[in-house]
Amino acid sequence: MQLLIGIGSVLFISFICYLFINLIGYHVVALILLLLVSILAMFFRILPIVTVAILSALMWNFLFIQPQLTFKINTPEDALLFLMYFVIAVMNAVFTIKIRKVKATTRKRKEKEKTIQLYNTLFNSLSHELKTPIAAIIGSVDTLKESSEKLSNENKRELYNEIEIAGKRLNRQVKNLLNMSRLESDSIHLQQNWFDVNEVVYNVIESNRAECKEHEIIYLPQDDLPLFQFDATLVEQILHNIVHNAIQYTPKGSIIEIEVIPRSEGCVFKISDNGHGFPEENINQVFDKFYRLPNSASGGTGLGLSIAQGFAQAQKGKIDLRNKISGGAEFTVTIPAKITDPKHYQNE
Repeated sequence: MQLLIGIGSVLFISFICYLFINLIGYHVVALILLLLVSILAMFFRILPIVTVAILSALMWNFLFIQPQLTFKINTPEDALLFLMYFVIAVMNAVFTIKIRKVKATTRKRKEKEKTIQLYNTLFNSLSHELKTPIAAIIGSVDTLKESSEKLSNENKRELYNEIEIAGKRLNRQVKNLLNMSRLESDSIHLQQNWFDVNEVVYNVIESNRAECKEHEIIYLPQDDLPLFQFDATLVEQILHNIVHNAIQYTPKGSIIEIEVIPRSEGCVFKISDNGHGFPEENINQVFDKFYRLPNSASGGTGLGLSIAQGFAQAQKGKIDLRNKISGGAEFTVTIPAKITDPKHYQNE
């Protein structure tokens, strides 16, 4: 295909130039053909482009060097000029191909270095994120085994609570890795059904309850909300990741508000807080994999918001982020979905 396109391009340009040969002269035609070879060399493989370079030299000789319509060359100057054109055209084609290969190799090397850097970041984060809960579980279990008789019931409940929190933290990190793997392998299959959004939001609040003792989550349920047809598991994970991120990175005592806005084209969730918000220069990076805010003291792998955005996009939705004028951040999650009135659904 490339060979046919190249030959066709040379023949077409040569024909156009032949029509205007008296105006532009055969020296200008040489430059035009060389430009064509250079452009094609940016996209074609080496064999088609060398063939095109040779063909352009022959066409230049046949149509434009005196005597025209022959391959004869009368003067030594024209013979030298033709030889120079032939060498330059072929060398230009070969060198352009070589430059493309060098650029491709450099690009692959940079992509590999970036991938290695990303995974180093992931492993460094995981080494902390996994080590901390594992140490908490082992320490609590050892204490229960060695001093069970000496511990009060209150102390035992605290240790069991520590084990539960650490276990959930481990589970969250494993789920994040599995979810990121699903996104990267494009293996997400939507399981859409009719759901009560109030129930989805309550599940999100409950899943974050153990870690939000020093925060307040506010959600005012709406009894007249329609039912939405979407993948509730993905939607719940999106909201969970955003709420958990707010719990991690806002000061103690912060308020997290969840609002549901039904629209004709789907469901909109607004999750806002009254924390410090995000630096404006970093907002565009918030949804990048492994990204964490500079000087961030809290743990985390930097996957939560990236996964949330990926799950939203898998449902043809999106997540927008802005800083509120009054302070804090506001995430707007838009999920396209079919809507039905609850009464109509019950009748069905």
